[in-house]
Amino acid sequence: MTTTGIGSGTETRTGLVIEDLAPTRAWLVEMLTLTFPGIRVVTADSLASARTAMAGCFGPVDAARSVPHLALVDLGLPDGSGIELIRELACARPDVMPIVTTIYDDDGHLFDAITAGAQGYLLKDQDAGLLAQYLRRIERGDPPLSPSIARRILARLRSPAAPVPTAPGATLSPADPDVTLTPREIEVLSLLGRGLRNAEVARLLSLSEHTIAGYVKAIYAKLSICSRAEAALEAAKRGLV
Repeated sequence: MTTTGIGSGTETRTGLVIEDLAPTRAWLVEMLTLTFPGIRVVTADSLASARTAMAGCFGPVDAARSVPHLALVDLGLPDGSGIELIRELACARPDVMPIVTTIYDDDGHLFDAITAGAQGYLLKDQDAGLLAQYLRRIERGDPPLSPSIARRILARLRSPAAPVPTAPGATLSPADPDVTLTPREIEVLSLLGRGLRNAEVARLLSLSEHTIAGYVKAIYAKLSICSRAEAALEAAKRGLV
C-alpha cells in the first residue's frame, strides 16, 4: 500500500486505487490527482491490501460528507474479484463512492458490479482526459459512466424481462479448453501468438499499453497460463495464427 498527495481539513477527499498492474495503477493515480487537486491517494494491488488500506485511509465513517471519498476498483485482482470489495464498501462505507475501472465491457461484469453497489463504471481503454471528464461529473451528482456502459444500461432498462447474463467464463474452470474469450481478447491473443509485445499490440489496436496489459492479464487468468509461450500455443490451438 502506498500513499500520495497532501490534504487537510475534514472535507479532504481520499481516493483509493485498487489495481494490480503497476503502470496502470500509476496512471490512475495521476488521473485522480489531475482531476481533483489536493486529493490524497492511497493504492493497493490486491483485495487483501485494499482491505488493509480501507481500515485506515478513510477515517471514521461519515455518511453526511459533502465530498465523497472515491475507490477506483479493478475487477480482475490476483486474489479475487473487485466486486467483493465493492459489496463491502457499499455495506460499510456510505461515504465512499465505489467506481469500477476495468477493461470488461460485458453485461455480466457490469450488472454484477452495479448490483454489488458500484456508483460508476469506467473503461480503461479511453484516454486520461476522457476519464477525467467522466469523474468530474461526481461534482454535479452524476454517475461517472463510459458512454458504451451508459448505452448498455439503457438497453437493459428497455428490456427488463431479459435475463442478466453472468460474466463470460464465470461458470467454467480456467483450465477448460472451451473457455470463452471476448472478441477483443481473441484479437489480443492472436497478436500475442504472432510474437508481438504489448507496445506493438497497443499500436496496432490503437489502445494504450496499460489497457493491453489488462487484456493480457485477463487472457492468462481465463486460460490458466502464465507465459507468452503458452499464449502462442493457445493461439495456435484456436487457429488464430
